[in-house]
Amino acid sequence: MGVCSREEIEAVYRRNFKLVYQVCLVLMKSVSDAEDAAQTVFRRVLERGEVFRDPEHEKAWLIVTARNECRDQLKHWWRRGRADPSALDGLIWEDPREGDVWEQVAALPEKHRLVLFLHYYQGYSTDEIAKMLGENPSTVRSRLVQARKKLKIRLEAEGYGTT
Repeated sequence: MGVCSREEIEAVYRRNFKLVYQVCLVLMKSVSDAEDAAQTVFRRVLERGEVFRDPEHEKAWLIVTARNECRDQLKHWWRRGRADPSALDGLIWEDPREGDVWEQVAALPEKHRLVLFLHYYQGYSTDEIAKMLGENPSTVRSRLVQARKKLKIRLEAEGYGTT
């Protein structure tokens, strides 16, 4: 791998900022904290200074780095209790009702939110998510099943799926 030029780093930023920011927002549930985490991720790209092997390696590295940065920030005592689920309103959804659904997704544990986001909103297969997150594919599939069950219960309690 070669050293990244300024232009290559700028291109990585342009191609991936929205994805990294959305991952951070899904995990942090706070606009300002998601912005901080996303900035830190791209600072790490600068520090890394190497060209990515291919576009999939680039995305996987950024998603995992974003997840790890968010986890680190969420561990700090000053961060606890600052989540604002309404922060997720800034995400752009294909269907206007998806924003309501996403409120229920946001209430799920991180391990479920992340796999739902990567699978349904970013289009990754369970095998791709497993490789990206360093998990067993069956673990990712199991988390998706658990997440869908929990989400179904939450949505039914809110009146979705009833006529």
